[in-house]
Amino acid sequence: MDFFSTSNILVTIPLWSSIYELSYIEAVGTIAGLLCILLASFEKTINYFFGLINVTLFAVIFFQIQLYANLLLQVFFFIANIYGWYAWSRVDNQQQTELKIRWLSLPKAMITLLVSVLVIAYLTYNIDRVFGVLATWAVDVLNLFGANLQLPALEPDAFPFWDSTMTVLSVVAMVLMTRKYVENWLLWVIINVISIVVFYKQGVYAMSLEYLILLGIALNGSRLWVKSAKQNGSAPLSRSS
Repeated sequence: MDFFSTSNILVTIPLWSSIYELSYIEAVGTIAGLLCILLASFEKTINYFFGLINVTLFAVIFFQIQLYANLLLQVFFFIANIYGWYAWSRVDNQQQTELKIRWLSLPKAMITLLVSVLVIAYLTYNIDRVFGVLATWAVDVLNLFGANLQLPALEPDAFPFWDSTMTVLSVVAMVLMTRKYVENWLLWVIINVISIVVFYKQGVYAMSLEYLILLGIALNGSRLWVKSAKQNGSAPLSRSS
Protein backbone atom coordinates (compact mmCIF):
# COMPACT_ATOMS: atom_id res chain seq x y z
CA MET A 1 0.00 0.00 0.00
CA ASP A 2 1.27 3.49 -0.88
CA PHE A 3 0.53 4.79 2.63
CA PHE A 4 3.23 2.57 4.17
CA SER A 5 5.93 3.73 1.75
CA THR A 6 8.36 6.39 2.96
CA SER A 7 8.55 7.63 -0.63
CA ASN A 8 4.86 8.61 -0.57
CA ILE A 9 5.35 12.26 0.40
CA LEU A 10 2.65 14.22 2.19
CA VAL A 11 4.37 17.59 2.20
CA THR A 12 7.76 19.14 1.63
CA ILE A 13 8.94 21.38 4.47
CA PRO A 14 11.57 24.10 3.84
CA LEU A 15 14.17 23.98 6.61
CA TRP A 16 16.96 26.52 6.44
CA SER A 17 18.97 25.60 3.33
CA SER A 18 17.33 22.20 2.79
CA ILE A 19 13.97 20.61 2.10
CA TYR A 20 12.49 17.92 4.35
CA GLU A 21 10.12 15.47 2.65
CA LEU A 22 7.55 14.29 5.18
CA SER A 23 5.87 11.02 4.20
CA TYR A 24 2.32 10.06 5.14
CA ILE A 25 3.48 7.18 7.33
CA GLU A 26 5.98 9.35 9.22
CA ALA A 27 3.39 12.10 9.71
CA VAL A 28 0.77 9.72 11.13
CA GLY A 29 3.35 7.87 13.23
CA THR A 30 4.70 11.14 14.65
CA ILE A 31 1.23 12.49 15.47
CA ALA A 32 0.35 9.19 17.16
CA GLY A 33 3.57 9.40 19.19
CA LEU A 34 2.83 12.95 20.30
CA LEU A 35 -0.72 11.98 21.30
CA CYS A 36 0.64 8.97 23.20
CA ILE A 37 2.99 11.08 25.31
CA LEU A 38 0.46 13.89 25.79
CA LEU A 39 -2.30 11.51 26.97
CA ALA A 40 0.15 9.66 29.22
CA SER A 41 0.99 12.94 30.94
CA PHE A 42 -2.70 13.23 31.85
CA GLU A 43 -2.75 9.56 33.01
CA LYS A 44 -5.12 8.47 30.22
CA THR A 45 -4.89 4.74 29.51
CA ILE A 46 -5.86 5.29 25.87
CA ASN A 47 -2.33 6.66 25.38
CA TYR A 48 -1.17 3.09 24.79
CA PHE A 49 -3.46 2.75 21.77
CA PHE A 50 -1.67 5.63 20.08
CA GLY A 51 1.64 4.25 21.33
CA LEU A 52 0.97 0.99 19.50
CA ILE A 53 0.20 2.90 16.29
CA ASN A 54 3.39 4.93 16.70
CA VAL A 55 5.78 2.00 17.24
CA THR A 56 4.14 -0.09 14.52
CA LEU A 57 4.47 2.61 11.88
CA PHE A 58 7.99 3.50 12.99
CA ALA A 59 8.95 -0.18 12.78
CA VAL A 60 7.78 -0.14 9.15
CA ILE A 61 9.83 3.03 8.54
CA PHE A 62 12.96 1.54 10.12
CA PHE A 63 12.48 -1.58 8.01
CA GLN A 64 12.37 0.46 4.82
CA ILE A 65 15.41 2.59 5.67
CA GLN A 66 17.28 -0.50 6.90
CA LEU A 67 17.70 0.48 10.55
CA TYR A 68 17.06 -3.03 11.80
CA ALA A 69 18.37 -2.57 15.35
CA ASN A 70 15.90 0.30 15.80
CA LEU A 71 13.22 -1.95 14.35
CA LEU A 72 13.85 -4.47 17.13
CA LEU A 73 13.65 -1.66 19.68
CA GLN A 74 10.16 -0.88 18.37
CA VAL A 75 9.24 -4.52 19.01
CA PHE A 76 10.22 -4.02 22.67
CA PHE A 77 8.17 -0.83 22.82
CA PHE A 78 5.21 -2.65 21.25
CA ILE A 79 5.31 -5.29 24.00
CA ALA A 80 5.78 -2.61 26.67
CA ASN A 81 2.75 -0.71 25.36
CA ILE A 82 0.59 -3.83 25.55
CA TYR A 83 1.79 -4.51 29.11
CA GLY A 84 1.27 -0.87 30.10
CA TRP A 85 -2.27 -0.90 28.73
CA TYR A 86 -2.99 -4.05 30.74
CA ALA A 87 -1.33 -2.74 33.93
CA TRP A 88 -3.12 0.63 33.78
CA SER A 89 -6.50 -0.98 33.07
CA ARG A 90 -6.74 -3.92 35.45
CA VAL A 91 -8.05 -3.94 39.02
CA ASP A 92 -6.98 -6.29 41.78
CA ASN A 93 -9.09 -8.86 43.63
CA GLN A 94 -10.39 -6.20 46.01
CA GLN A 95 -11.54 -4.13 43.02
CA GLN A 96 -9.12 -1.38 43.97
CA THR A 97 -7.56 1.00 41.50
CA GLU A 98 -4.71 -0.74 39.71
CA LEU A 99 -1.80 1.69 40.09
CA LYS A 100 -1.13 5.00 41.76
CA ILE A 101 1.33 7.59 40.53
CA ARG A 102 4.28 7.49 42.91
CA TRP A 103 8.02 7.89 43.25
CA LEU A 104 10.49 5.05 43.20
CA SER A 105 11.64 3.95 46.63
CA LEU A 106 15.26 4.74 47.48
CA PRO A 107 16.44 1.12 47.01
CA LYS A 108 14.65 0.80 43.64
CA ALA A 109 15.98 4.18 42.50
CA MET A 110 19.57 3.22 43.39
CA ILE A 111 19.29 -0.14 41.62
CA THR A 112 17.76 1.51 38.53
CA LEU A 113 20.53 4.14 38.47
CA LEU A 114 23.31 1.57 38.90
CA VAL A 115 22.00 -0.77 36.22
CA SER A 116 21.43 2.13 33.81
CA VAL A 117 24.96 3.49 34.28
CA LEU A 118 26.54 0.05 33.82
CA VAL A 119 24.54 -0.71 30.67
CA ILE A 120 25.24 2.75 29.20
CA ALA A 121 28.97 2.30 29.87
CA TYR A 122 29.00 -1.13 28.26
CA LEU A 123 26.95 -0.04 25.25
CA THR A 124 29.08 3.07 24.70
CA TYR A 125 32.16 0.95 24.04
CA ASN A 126 30.32 -1.82 22.19
CA ILE A 127 27.47 -0.03 20.45
CA ASP A 128 28.52 -0.87 16.89
CA ARG A 129 28.93 -4.55 17.72
CA VAL A 130 25.68 -4.75 19.72
CA PHE A 131 23.60 -2.98 17.06
CA GLY A 132 25.31 -5.10 14.41
CA VAL A 133 24.17 -8.25 16.22
CA LEU A 134 20.65 -6.85 16.64
CA ALA A 135 20.50 -5.92 12.97
CA THR A 136 21.61 -9.44 12.02
CA TRP A 137 18.92 -10.94 14.23
CA ALA A 138 16.28 -8.68 12.70
CA VAL A 139 17.31 -9.61 9.15
CA ASP A 140 17.35 -13.33 10.00
CA VAL A 141 13.89 -13.16 11.60
CA LEU A 142 12.43 -11.17 8.70
CA ASN A 143 13.97 -13.60 6.20
CA LEU A 144 12.15 -16.44 7.95
CA PHE A 145 8.97 -14.75 6.74
CA GLY A 146 10.26 -14.47 3.18
CA ALA A 147 11.66 -10.95 3.25
CA ASN A 148 14.81 -12.01 1.36
CA LEU A 149 16.93 -9.21 2.84
CA GLN A 150 20.65 -8.62 2.83
CA LEU A 151 22.35 -7.12 5.88
CA PRO A 152 23.11 -3.47 4.99
CA ALA A 153 26.49 -1.88 5.50
CA LEU A 154 26.53 -0.48 9.02
CA GLU A 155 28.43 2.75 9.59
CA PRO A 156 30.13 3.48 12.95
CA ASP A 157 27.89 5.30 15.41
CA ALA A 158 28.40 9.07 15.24
CA PHE A 159 27.62 9.67 18.91
CA PRO A 160 28.22 6.38 20.79
CA PHE A 161 27.82 7.76 24.32
CA TRP A 162 24.76 9.90 23.63
CA ASP A 163 23.15 7.24 21.45
CA SER A 164 23.74 4.64 24.16
CA THR A 165 22.32 6.97 26.80
CA MET A 166 19.19 7.67 24.77
CA THR A 167 18.63 3.99 24.02
CA VAL A 168 19.06 2.77 27.60
CA LEU A 169 17.11 5.60 29.20
CA SER A 170 14.26 5.16 26.68
CA VAL A 171 13.89 1.52 27.71
CA VAL A 172 14.06 2.39 31.42
CA ALA A 173 11.61 5.29 31.05
CA MET A 174 9.11 3.12 29.17
CA VAL A 175 9.23 0.46 31.89
CA LEU A 176 8.81 3.07 34.64
CA MET A 177 5.86 4.61 32.79
CA THR A 178 4.03 1.27 32.67
CA ARG A 179 4.33 1.15 36.48
CA LYS A 180 3.38 4.85 36.92
CA TYR A 181 6.62 6.03 38.50
CA VAL A 182 7.21 9.80 38.36
CA GLU A 183 10.85 9.29 37.38
CA ASN A 184 9.83 8.20 33.89
CA TRP A 185 9.08 11.84 33.00
CA LEU A 186 12.39 13.05 34.39
CA LEU A 187 14.14 10.54 32.14
CA TRP A 188 12.07 11.62 29.12
CA VAL A 189 13.17 15.22 29.77
CA ILE A 190 16.83 14.14 29.67
CA ILE A 191 16.24 11.98 26.56
CA ASN A 192 14.49 14.81 24.72
CA VAL A 193 17.21 17.36 25.50
CA ILE A 194 19.89 14.99 24.20
CA SER A 195 17.78 14.19 21.12
CA ILE A 196 17.24 17.86 20.27
CA VAL A 197 21.00 18.53 20.27
CA VAL A 198 22.02 15.32 18.47
CA PHE A 199 19.44 15.62 15.70
CA TYR A 200 20.24 19.31 15.23
CA LYS A 201 23.96 18.57 14.90
CA GLN A 202 23.11 15.82 12.40
CA GLY A 203 21.08 18.28 10.35
CA VAL A 204 17.77 16.48 10.95
CA TYR A 205 15.95 19.66 11.90
CA ALA A 206 12.40 18.30 11.68
CA MET A 207 13.14 15.60 14.25
CA SER A 208 14.93 18.14 16.43
CA LEU A 209 11.78 20.29 16.36
CA GLU A 210 9.64 17.24 17.15
CA TYR A 211 11.71 16.48 20.24
CA LEU A 212 11.45 20.11 21.32
CA ILE A 213 7.67 19.64 21.38
CA LEU A 214 8.13 16.35 23.25
CA LEU A 215 10.33 18.17 25.77
CA GLY A 216 7.49 20.57 26.53
CA ILE A 217 5.08 17.65 27.00
CA ALA A 218 7.57 15.83 29.24
CA LEU A 219 8.09 18.91 31.42
CA ASN A 220 4.33 19.28 31.81
CA GLY A 221 4.02 15.55 32.50
CA SER A 222 6.66 15.86 35.21
CA ARG A 223 4.71 18.71 36.80
CA LEU A 224 1.40 16.86 36.73
CA TRP A 225 2.79 13.55 38.01
CA VAL A 226 4.80 15.20 40.83
CA LYS A 227 1.58 16.85 41.95
CA SER A 228 -0.38 13.56 41.74
CA ALA A 229 2.33 11.66 43.65
CA LYS A 230 2.17 14.23 46.44
CA GLN A 231 -1.62 13.85 46.61
CA ASN A 232 -1.13 10.07 46.81
CA GLY A 233 1.23 10.50 49.77
CA SER A 234 4.37 9.49 47.88
CA ALA A 235 7.64 11.36 48.39
CA PRO A 236 10.86 11.12 46.34
CA LEU A 237 13.53 8.71 47.60
CA SER A 238 11.41 7.37 50.42
CA ARG A 239 12.16 3.95 51.86
CA SER A 240 9.06 2.37 50.31
CA SER A 241 6.69 2.96 47.40
